[in-house]
Amino acid sequence: MTITRRTLGAGILSVGAAATFAHRARASREQPTHGGTLRWAYYPEPSAIIAINTSSGTGSSIGTKINEGLLTYDFNMVPRPVLATSWTVSPDGLRYRFRLREGVKWHDGTDFTSADVAFSIERLGQAHPRGRATFAHVQRIETPDAHTAEFVLSQPTPYLLFALSGSESPMVPKHIYETFKPADQPKLAQTIGTGPFILREWVPGSHLLFERNPGYWDAPKPYLDKIILRPILDSSARGAALETGEIDISANPVALADLARLKENPNLIVDTTTYAYSGPQNQLFFNYDNPIFKDRRVRLAIAHALDLKAIVNTVYYGYAQASPSPVSLALPKFYDPKVQAWSYDPALAERLLDDAGHPKGPGGTRFKLRLTVNPFLVTNFGDYVRQAVRRIGIDVELQRYDLATFLTTVYRDRAFDLVIESLSNTFDPTPGVQRAYWSKNIQIGLPFSNAAHYANPEVDRLLEAAAVEPDEARRRDLFFAFQEYIHEDVASVDLVAPAGVIVANKRVKNFATTADGLNSSFADLYLAPHA
Repeated sequence: MTITRRTLGAGILSVGAAATFAHRARASREQPTHGGTLRWAYYPEPSAIIAINTSSGTGSSIGTKINEGLLTYDFNMVPRPVLATSWTVSPDGLRYRFRLREGVKWHDGTDFTSADVAFSIERLGQAHPRGRATFAHVQRIETPDAHTAEFVLSQPTPYLLFALSGSESPMVPKHIYETFKPADQPKLAQTIGTGPFILREWVPGSHLLFERNPGYWDAPKPYLDKIILRPILDSSARGAALETGEIDISANPVALADLARLKENPNLIVDTTTYAYSGPQNQLFFNYDNPIFKDRRVRLAIAHALDLKAIVNTVYYGYAQASPSPVSLALPKFYDPKVQAWSYDPALAERLLDDAGHPKGPGGTRFKLRLTVNPFLVTNFGDYVRQAVRRIGIDVELQRYDLATFLTTVYRDRAFDLVIESLSNTFDPTPGVQRAYWSKNIQIGLPFSNAAHYANPEVDRLLEAAAVEPDEARRRDLFFAFQEYIHEDVASVDLVAPAGVIVANKRVKNFATTADGLNSSFADLYLAPHA
């Protein structure tokens, strides 16, 4: 076997990030300080927080402080050891052998072993929206001893080595998780990991309390004593809490119109980097259970009613880029620049609807649709889309929900017609994009799967071929063909790739030390002493 540690093109989308990287560089040269409590404002209200069966933002950002992955990735997407200390890949790409870190214990004192790795990968393949595709070709995991795990694949999986972070593929304790169903999240007492922090309290609507793991394998980390996460649902309240020092850090914390003011605050740092692991993308999906969307002219009319430049400028205040393909432009290796946004042309949209047999009725309305919006998105996104399609005679009922209700409405009850989603492409299109268009990922109740119930044999063929193609150039060609097919079919309307926004007190050091950004474990984070 040969050691394989190649670099994946990171494709970092950045808006004004130079000062941020300088800040991180300065922080890394300082001597970390032990102690203190990090006060973390969060939006929206957390639901599922361990990413074993969800790709929600709560799982990716909160659960990583508790449950770690086998690997992490530097800013250039080079794999680094975490629970695995070394790895080898066979020349044919069908065997991945991991040597596991010794002496690691779960928070309840039980040893972390290869049996936990085998169980975690199996559970991710069963229940995680992206894991179903990521680990589809893992036939079995051999565990010759407690500290060796070997993945045996039926076909090459060229992205597998980059899917093993705690935010994407957390390792969970077999002796706990085998006691409940794959779709269930653990209760508080069962929420244990190997990570730097232990979840002690979870009071919905109030806070989550994390305490330092005194037995953490990477001593003397972590540096913090505690983390208090507070859900603050109002953006103005989050901004005020950051400005007064009541809160130390928050992601996507304030109305984007307020960022210019916060950048002038000498006590705050505003980080608008989009980290390489996230592959941001916002999409409009159609519910194909509604027969009105069987007609491509209706879908195309809606596409022509949306102005991507206006979304960038008025919805995101410039903190985004138009990204009209199902593969985000934040993944330049696979993004097809030939896919161009449909022209903003409301008059053409109206003609298409007329031709499709939907003339305007009383009041100028053709028909009515229900529009649902992922609550992670900026609040005025739904308002923009509603106004845009109303201009062409489509009445829209805008449905605003908390995260739990949104997931139930869209993915279980399917009580929607249009949904504005934020399905991250992550680091690769197979785990990040395939889930939304692959007919085999139509799973009632599975969050962030194929919400549209889109099914197309040619799209399935292209996605399945790309997933196992070891030649990078041929794989790229397959993804280009997929993007062109989806775009021409108007299977969805891809919109923008938003920049990430983190606002933190300048005392908070090392809040982003990996390609995960704020989804890292916080093991390296510390609070500098007050001046």
